[in-house]
Amino acid sequence: MSTNALEGTVRGRLNDLNIQLPRVSAPLASYAPAVRTGNLVFTSGQLPLVDGKLESIGKLGDGISADLGYELARTSALNALAAVAELLDLDSIARIVKVVGFVASAPGFTGQPGVINGASDVLGLIFGDQGVHARSAVGVAELPLGSPVEVEIVVEVRC
Repeated sequence: MSTNALEGTVRGRLNDLNIQLPRVSAPLASYAPAVRTGNLVFTSGQLPLVDGKLESIGKLGDGISADLGYELARTSALNALAAVAELLDLDSIARIVKVVGFVASAPGFTGQPGVINGASDVLGLIFGDQGVHARSAVGVAELPLGSPVEVEIVVEVRC
């Protein structure tokens, strides 16, 4: 199988990876899940919601392991991709430009980059070389609803 996901369709690649994009959860406040301007799509921060509910609540380094955080970041990235899919055909994505990940961190927890790898790795699996992106992984005191992670993405769209 090619590592270039865009040789087939993105939906086909998702099927090959046995990944199903979730339904986009209703916004928690006054914002849109994703917006497009020109050839870029920006998502709002996406939590690891499954069927509208958080998978876990807490902080990394205090009840939430780095391994679980990785999985939660993966779920958040898939939620972000689902938000993009509501605006356009995923095959029109030219590349993932940027990932920003926020990690609710207990004092002394410094593993934010490893946690946000959950988002980066799944996007790399789906998009291959076009999934390589710039990234920030930031530790924060609290996130909405007590979420351990939040992820936003920026994608470039073919014109």
